[in-house]
Amino acid sequence: MKYFGTDGIRGHVNSKNINGDMFFKFGLAAGKYFTNLKKKKQTAIIAKDTRLSGYALEPALVSGLASAGMHVYTLGPLPTNGLAMLTKSMNANLGIMITASHNLFYDNGLKLFGPDGLKLSDKIQKKIENLIDSKVASHLSKPKFLGRVRRLETGTDEYLNILKKRIPKNLKLKNMKIVLDCANGAGYKSAPKMLKQLGAKLIVIGNKPNGFNINQNCGSTFPKKLQKNVKKYKADLGISLDGDADRIIMCDEKGSIINGDQILAALALLWKRKRILKGGVVGTLMSNYGLEKFFKSKKINFIRANVGDRYVKEIMQKKKFNLGGEQSGHIILGKFATTGDGLLVALEVIQALNKNIKASKFFNVFKKTPQILKNVVVKDDNILKRKSVKKSIKNAKKIINNYGRILVRKSGTEPKVRVMGESENIEILNKSIKVILKTIY
Repeated sequence: MKYFGTDGIRGHVNSKNINGDMFFKFGLAAGKYFTNLKKKKQTAIIAKDTRLSGYALEPALVSGLASAGMHVYTLGPLPTNGLAMLTKSMNANLGIMITASHNLFYDNGLKLFGPDGLKLSDKIQKKIENLIDSKVASHLSKPKFLGRVRRLETGTDEYLNILKKRIPKNLKLKNMKIVLDCANGAGYKSAPKMLKQLGAKLIVIGNKPNGFNINQNCGSTFPKKLQKNVKKYKADLGISLDGDADRIIMCDEKGSIINGDQILAALALLWKRKRILKGGVVGTLMSNYGLEKFFKSKKINFIRANVGDRYVKEIMQKKKFNLGGEQSGHIILGKFATTGDGLLVALEVIQALNKNIKASKFFNVFKKTPQILKNVVVKDDNILKRKSVKKSIKNAKKIINNYGRILVRKSGTEPKVRVMGESENIEILNKSIKVILKTIY
């Protein structure tokens, strides 16, 4: 793909692809592709996270969509799955989330959703890329067919109303103390509002975005802050979102960090007991081997997808599974969501804990296989094609052999190479990882 990665389009602001000119072209191309002449009104909706650059990029995107004949509703800061849900409920042609997810403020990007609220397939993304690179003039609508633009102020409330349908009307959290880290991102309004409405004793951090502090020493990529505050306030549970609130990392009452694999295991076991787990569970190539062994012991089908929650969702649909997710905290709850939703997952967990179950007990269901993950910043996009790197990976796999596994992949969201290894033999694990790192650094 020329523009799209594993999760939309992403990069440095005012770089080659992330600038006003390109966002106009993205909007024009997406608007052109999703025009449905059978509909009386061509509609697109836009949400964003809290990056300062959103103010510069959104008008260009809107201009492109309106130039393609799309009427545009802008929602302001809203979680990614909120945007996906409203795209479907509002019968829009498409939804676009302006975000760089868990990346820091200097990055931005786009996540695109079709009228069904699903992220776009590789096939559709390729077609849009072709439109982006074609002549602009061929996509422009006639003056009388230009789109109108309107701000929709009720987006947050409409999103929360959809979530409320998933939880019991009598759910009250007056006896539960929760620390909530909003990552200074898109969930800074919706998440506290929902949990306060349910009566939780809430300590909120990361809820004062200034355009620059999104994901900065807070949120799901920096759970130490959550951990510290859970211990300080002796909370029952900690919830940490990322910049666009589609990820969740949690913390139990003892201060232990709970990642996506642990959340997935606990929910799968809960749903199996309640007889609502359908088919099995979808993880990714990065899912811990201990998780795979756990599912096998519980006779729960487990399938690995490529990294990226849209790939997880694709397999869930294909296999008719209703639960899937990533170690990073993207958890997809069946028919209730088309992509990760940190708040929705939190509500699912809270319902279980509200029955006087400690978080430490709820999440402690499998033993993780020791894992080392190194994220190496690289300048060469083709570094994994180098002979020396290929040889080092081959040698590392020989070293670890039957003791574990090695996975090396290029990040689809950042200029990084992710080197992951798993083994019960720590000495062999460290040795194999070092062999690879020597050739990448």
